[in-house]
Amino acid sequence: MDELTSLDAVTLAAAIRRGQVSPVEAVSAALARIAARADLNAFITVTAEQALAAAREAEAAVRRGDALGPLHGVPYSVKDLTLTAGVRTTMGSAIFEDFVPREDAVAVARVKGAGAILIGKTTTPEFGHKQSTDAPLFGRTLNPVDPRYTCGASSGGAAVAVAAGMGPLALGTDGGGSIRIPASCCGIVGMKATLGAIPNLQPADLFGANSYVGPMARNVADTALLYGVLQGADRRDPYGQLPLPARGPARATLAGLRVAYLPACGNPVDPEVRAATDAALRLMEEDGARVEPVSLDFASLERHFLVILESVTASRVGPRLEAFRERLDPSLVATVERGRGHGAAALLDAIAARTQAFNALQAVFERHDVLASPTVSAPPLPVTQDPNGIVEIAGKPAGTIRGAWYPYTYPMNLTGHPALSMPCGRSAGGLPIGLQLCGRWHEDWRLLDVAARVERLLAG
Repeated sequence: MDELTSLDAVTLAAAIRRGQVSPVEAVSAALARIAARADLNAFITVTAEQALAAAREAEAAVRRGDALGPLHGVPYSVKDLTLTAGVRTTMGSAIFEDFVPREDAVAVARVKGAGAILIGKTTTPEFGHKQSTDAPLFGRTLNPVDPRYTCGASSGGAAVAVAAGMGPLALGTDGGGSIRIPASCCGIVGMKATLGAIPNLQPADLFGANSYVGPMARNVADTALLYGVLQGADRRDPYGQLPLPARGPARATLAGLRVAYLPACGNPVDPEVRAATDAALRLMEEDGARVEPVSLDFASLERHFLVILESVTASRVGPRLEAFRERLDPSLVATVERGRGHGAAALLDAIAARTQAFNALQAVFERHDVLASPTVSAPPLPVTQDPNGIVEIAGKPAGTIRGAWYPYTYPMNLTGHPALSMPCGRSAGGLPIGLQLCGRWHEDWRLLDVAARVERLLAG
């Protein structure tokens, strides 16, 4: 089991195509790991029976010599906010505890079409509304590195599943950093693509969408493999109309790359996080990149981001609030009630702030190719952190969780630029530290190739 579950997706897919590993063996190993690490509580629903049936079909296809997709026989998981046909999708909430969709989300359909095998639905706070992966429906998900600290959210179960060997690939969703934050906390890679690059038809407002479906994996190559399957135009998505640029040649060095470095973002940064990100940027500079510090006041966007988040949550959950109030997370109830208090003027002000943030990032990309920053301002927070309370960074109160801990992530949800988190070090206590890289619209492949080179540099 350990040998199979430690394989990355690129290696596993190649071994399956060559007949060296059976899809049944790969899926069985992932299911065994899920059972062995049930203490981590990474899954809401495990689709063992369906997965093994699909694995047997995949094995027969290999034996027949059929044409095989790039992910043929590879086990993967899906965050339980994303629709999966015939498999319950709870949104992490009692409201949808027994909901079984009739159709797959676009991303799920594409991964299934590439031959991957769904092994289950991973945990999420209710409707992805907060930055800790726990809910009355399933309890708390634990960080596999150290259970005393958060695994991040809201794609916490997806990050834990990948980090703990429960399948090499996962689909997460990211509405304010919800792929990148748990990726940072669990020491894996997670990507939020350009708005529309991976079509997402689930948001009620497709034109004002800031929620993304995206890949999570243990390394950049696997992330790129999954992104290649997920990306592509879909006429039903207003931002997914155009064919996307093809991938260029891999980078031998970072020579000539212009990097804007955002070491701080209006709030304190933990010294260990600053040291790890500084070290990564020095490696990039030694490899030929031209690094220039920049200043962006993204922390001030917090109130506008919250107006959008809380208004959307109130619209979605509000009509069901009274019927389910006693079975919901008190934090979700509070979010809905705050959202009900926002007027149209506040929402329009938030939309205007979103435009201003887009313009600010566009100005950075007039002079630079990539923006680098910490993913979060401190290593994983204690699992007891109140999501609505004050965060301590380096032992001092630093503000509320979004403005203090992850002011680097949610702006990219508002502006639509692609961004990913990748491991860049560990704290003295062994907790993962993430580096965020952000690029221009539709330069997702460039971003992945830069990340692949940085990954090699960090590996020595």
